[in-house]
Amino acid sequence: MPTTTSNASSASPPPEMETIRDETGTQRSIGYVIEVTGQGGSARCWLDVTEAHVNRHNVLHGGIAGLLLDSAMGATGSLTVDATGRAPFLTVQLSTQFVAAAHSGSRVTATGRVTGGGRSLLFIAGELRDDTDRLIASATGVFKRVPQDKLATGGDA
Repeated sequence: MPTTTSNASSASPPPEMETIRDETGTQRSIGYVIEVTGQGGSARCWLDVTEAHVNRHNVLHGGIAGLLLDSAMGATGSLTVDATGRAPFLTVQLSTQFVAAAHSGSRVTATGRVTGGGRSLLFIAGELRDDTDRLIASATGVFKRVPQDKLATGGDA
């Protein structure tokens, strides 16, 4: 069962942050967490990197880095129409540039930012940074909202 929690701060109240854990099989398997801040807000996706996430060079696997960017960028797109960040968006195109390595024991966080788009497509940029704020990877992508009629039938968008 997915767990969702809201975090409130004792400092000047930021927008309500909703945490999405264990929502999908991929999320449960990899162990990443999605955090969203209201409709039109921001989304981020973080992962505490362990030995289970590294490649033969002992650094974060590029596929997992791409997955984190894709998830944060898709949730950012979702926030343009749904304050919970759960409206499904499809990745039409994703281009990732790997800049530095992340290692086991670090936390990496991916963020998304809408850069353009219209009624059917959104252009979103993303960054993946480690816990020292070092850029690990960046990405650009095109995302499409899944039409409601396709959700009901499970058909292709």
